[in-house]
Amino acid sequence: MKELLNIFKALSDKTRLRIIKILEHGELCVCDIVAALEMVQPKVSFHLRVLKKAGLIKDRKQGKWMYYRLDESDIFKRFITVSVIEKISDTMVKEDHERLERFMKNKSDDLEATTSKNRCCV
Repeated sequence: MKELLNIFKALSDKTRLRIIKILEHGELCVCDIVAALEMVQPKVSFHLRVLKKAGLIKDRKQGKWMYYRLDESDIFKRFITVSVIEKISDTMVKEDHERLERFMKNKSDDLEATTSKNRCCV
């Protein structure tokens, strides 16, 4: 029962639903998620921990950067995640997607202009 409570608690917050929706297209660095949501990193990290504790997302560390993706290993949780993603229309998170696209384009442009390894996601 505790596992179910953690899942529904994780899904009871708008920010966490937005995170799930932007992760539907694949793995993102925490800096990408911060940019998409226009929130400070500690707040985003809190929400990511709740989602991870519920088993809805997975993380991996590459160097000093953290990457997050939907956890597809449990069929029940995957079904819930897919259901949530389908219920949230793209128009509801349109601004998140637009901010993420701008950020990713700028990051790509910056990457071409520099070879610094101290930047996020490089």
